[in-house]
Amino acid sequence: MVASVALSGCWSGSRPSRIGSHAPDFTVRDSQRTVTLSQLKGQVVVLNFWATWCPPCIEEMPSLVQMQERMKPRGVTVLAVSVDADENSYRRFLRDHNVNLLAVRDPDQKSNELYGTFKFPETYVIDRNGVVQRKFIGAVDWTDPEVMDFLGKL
Repeated sequence: MVASVALSGCWSGSRPSRIGSHAPDFTVRDSQRTVTLSQLKGQVVVLNFWATWCPPCIEEMPSLVQMQERMKPRGVTVLAVSVDADENSYRRFLRDHNVNLLAVRDPDQKSNELYGTFKFPETYVIDRNGVVQRKFIGAVDWTDPEVMDFLGKL
C-alpha cells in the first residue's frame, strides 16, 4: 500500500539537501529520446528516479500516471528516469503498465548520482523557476489531495 504523505511538517531537523536550490541540470539519451531537464523550465517538474525491479516504484507508478493526466493541463510534468540496465525490461514495463509519462532510461545512473539518489523511488518536485521545493523518498500516493493541492499551487 502506498503511504499517504502529509506535506506539513514532513521535515524534522535539517532540510533535505537541494531544497530551495536550483535543480542540477542533466541530459539523458536513450534509444528512444533525449531529455534535458532545463528544457522543462516554466513547468512544475516531478522528477522521479525509479526502476522496474523496485517494488515501491511499481507500486507508486499508477498514481504517478494518474496525477500526470490530471495535472498536465496545469503545467505539471512528470519526468520518470529509470536506472534499469536492461532496456527490454524497461520497454516491456512501460508498455505493460501503460506508462505514458515523459520517461527515459539512464542505465549509467549519472542523473540520479547528480542528485545523490541511490534508493528508489526518490522524487524531487521542481518549481517553474527550476528550484527544488520538495523531496520524497519511497512510494507516494501522487493522487492524494494534499499532494495534488501542493503541486497545483506551484
